[in-house]
Amino acid sequence: FYLIVCEGEKTEPNYFNSLKDSLPKGVLELANIDINGTGKNTLTIIEETKKLRKTYESKYLRKIDKVWAVFDRDSFPSENFNNAIHKGENSKPKINCAWTNEAFELWYLLHFNYYNTGISRDRYKKLLEKEIILLSGDIDFKYKKNSKDMYDLLENFGNQNFAIENSEKLDNLYNDDKYANHNPRTKVHVLIKELIRLSEKYAAQHQI
Repeated sequence: FYLIVCEGEKTEPNYFNSLKDSLPKGVLELANIDINGTGKNTLTIIEETKKLRKTYESKYLRKIDKVWAVFDRDSFPSENFNNAIHKGENSKPKINCAWTNEAFELWYLLHFNYYNTGISRDRYKKLLEKEIILLSGDIDFKYKKNSKDMYDLLENFGNQNFAIENSEKLDNLYNDDKYANHNPRTKVHVLIKELIRLSEKYAAQHQI
């Protein structure tokens, strides 16, 4: 039983809600945190995630097996971003961090190409539009940050295994814990791989 806690934008929750629909029922729950009023401190995500773990365990009367916090580097101070990751990883029980530097759209882009140099958030949008227009033939496509269609678009025109491979290649570029300097980089693939394995295990057990 997984709990994924996303920060306040709709981009990540919309993606994971679509992913949830592709998983066996009861495997995954999602929660959304609005941190806009909290001084833009990523540490808030970790504290709120701890509270939500307790809330959901009380609600379902069972232990949550794994908790993930999903958040971006965005414009947060480097120290706050690094500390949030350290605090999550050192929590007991552990809070896994599927962070992205600089924004979640990097995970989308890695479905199409490998990028190993920093990209601005504005550039993400243009690159995504270019790739999807090329592959879909829809010359009018415009990327909308809060779109509910991105998971399906990536399934139809992107390559998730390629995105995982590209993310792992980015992992190999860094060997320190100064995560705010790791641009571009994402840990979303680690969560995705876990959910894929979970789904495959369920399917095998139930001979789906």
